[in-house]
Amino acid sequence: MIYRSLLPRDLFAEFERLQNEFDRTIGFSPSIRGAAQRYPALNVGSTPAAVEIYAFVPGMDPERMEVQIEKGVLTLSGERSPVPAPEQAMTHIGERFAGRFRRVVSLPDDIDAGAVTAQYRDGVLHVRVPRREAAQPRRIAIH
Repeated sequence: MIYRSLLPRDLFAEFERLQNEFDRTIGFSPSIRGAAQRYPALNVGSTPAAVEIYAFVPGMDPERMEVQIEKGVLTLSGERSPVPAPEQAMTHIGERFAGRFRRVVSLPDDIDAGAVTAQYRDGVLHVRVPRREAAQPRRIAIH
């Protein structure tokens, strides 16, 4: 007789095991952790002066990416080419995303859409969306 606790030691590992079992039974579905379906990975942060967006797109040609802003929505899109495998090689694990992607970020109302900047360096696309001058906090001098 095998003894099992009612609560697993690692709840997320148990969820992942159940997800894998479901995948084998039904067919492919995204991971419970969701990382496989979210390319590129994003970090979105905010300062009093701007909204900062970092997209992690290693190996991408900046010419194959687009950054658009319209009506308070920032869209990052592009296409990543597949890596050709050697002719005789058989792939056992393929985790590198290839194909078209599109990520959308809703922005606050106080941004200055005309002053957005984008820089690509070392596999990271940094998009800076400044806030309007009137929306930024300022110190009022007391006389």
